[in-house]
Amino acid sequence: MRLLVFALLASSLTAQQPAPQLHFESDPDYLKLPADMPLGEVLGIAVNSKGHIVLVNHPGSYGGPLYGAASTQLFEFDQTGKFVREIGRGVYGLGYAHSVRFDKYDNMWVVDKGTNSIMRFNPAGRVTMNLGRREEGPDEHHYIEFQRGDPPPQHVDGYFHGATDIAFDSDDNMYISDGYFNSRVAKLDKHGDWVKSWGSKGRDPGQFNLPHNIAVDRQNNVYVADRSNRRIQVFDTDGKYLRSIVLNAPYDKKRHPVLGNAPANAPDATQPWTLCITNTPTQYLYTSDQEPGRIYKLSLDGKILGALGESGHEVGQFNWVHALACPSENSLFVADMNNWRVQKLALHPDKSK
Repeated sequence: MRLLVFALLASSLTAQQPAPQLHFESDPDYLKLPADMPLGEVLGIAVNSKGHIVLVNHPGSYGGPLYGAASTQLFEFDQTGKFVREIGRGVYGLGYAHSVRFDKYDNMWVVDKGTNSIMRFNPAGRVTMNLGRREEGPDEHHYIEFQRGDPPPQHVDGYFHGATDIAFDSDDNMYISDGYFNSRVAKLDKHGDWVKSWGSKGRDPGQFNLPHNIAVDRQNNVYVADRSNRRIQVFDTDGKYLRSIVLNAPYDKKRHPVLGNAPANAPDATQPWTLCITNTPTQYLYTSDQEPGRIYKLSLDGKILGALGESGHEVGQFNWVHALACPSENSLFVADMNNWRVQKLALHPDKSK
């Protein structure tokens, strides 16, 4: 049976399907920042029910202590792009935040990879729940114990190790992609109580190699961007594996990456970094890859409906898209990480090829 599964997966990776080119316009200056508040690497972005935008900004050294440099700001903008406020300045669990999401009650959730904390902020900007635990300042940092390539650490209920993202089902259960070291999905109920976890480091269905983003559709299917395994895995709420989605649209494999050496043998399937599911009557899945730097529109069954953009430094190009917000089918906010900016995209299906 395992041989059959791998055979089917291998055939899906090689059966490339052309992606229609989606016409779009980019506004890189939609968010109006104060002159003394520059953007650095933008790792997360989310839009609440009022159309307000919150982004995770890493401008550089911003207090401490944290291994390396504590560097997280949470900026809020109104629906016109006007700066409203900074949220959470000085909060104990903010060190190197990886993602930000809103639940259906407009609570803001921040997943911090550096402190292993997941925090809920109410609309007033106050922390009302903390999951996980930041290590104590005097302790030796855990990164000294676990380096990339070492055997994965033992999973411990209630603790996180390099968590990356959070999503919610219709019953307000939480799903956390955990993440850079733990290679699993954690499920907690709406009170923050531990329910279960699933997954381990590996390549088999149900295993992960850097679960980088997570999302849940209206049918309570759980989507995980299994980045280094070059697939999106789909599960039910109990962790039962349902299917995989791959980004296998043809691209110019001779084009040099923005960062890194040109690969000798560029793969057919590229790495999904981000996930965003629209709340439209018909839901769509948006995702992106590092190279060739495209954003993809998919149906929930995994069909690639179109792609846009490429890697680069100019407007309309992307340099490691680290998060997407999709308030509507044809409107996207892009955390353009290494270009130190946010691009607001307007898609025009009538002009697409």
